[in-house]
Amino acid sequence: MTVHGRMIADGLRPGAEFAPPGTRIVKVFRVDQGNSAGPGQPRFWTIIDFEADDGEAVASALAGSLDPEGGWYADFQDGDDHVVVYAGKVFRYGPDDRDTYVAAVEWGRRVGVPEHQLDWES
Repeated sequence: MTVHGRMIADGLRPGAEFAPPGTRIVKVFRVDQGNSAGPGQPRFWTIIDFEADDGEAVASALAGSLDPEGGWYADFQDGDDHVVVYAGKVFRYGPDDRDTYVAAVEWGRRVGVPEHQLDWES
């Protein structure tokens, strides 16, 4: 099963590498966040859309490479599950798992993700 995800390259820790086996870049693009960037986040973001063969490897690689400062996360679909990853923390939930979805949003608030960036689908 193929995993489909998106990450913000600017959210990687300095010196970190995101390279789980079987990961393919689908698209890389830059966006101007203007006033939407959170505190400590740059105005211009480099976004990477990716596919991978192993969702657990992707989650582990992201958890180990995202910067704990600046309110960064990445997320992806793995089958019916949505996976939200912060530095050192992974939340995986299915369509009917409201509790884990709420926990993922609450964790994001705790680590400084601006409210308007906690907009992934439950």
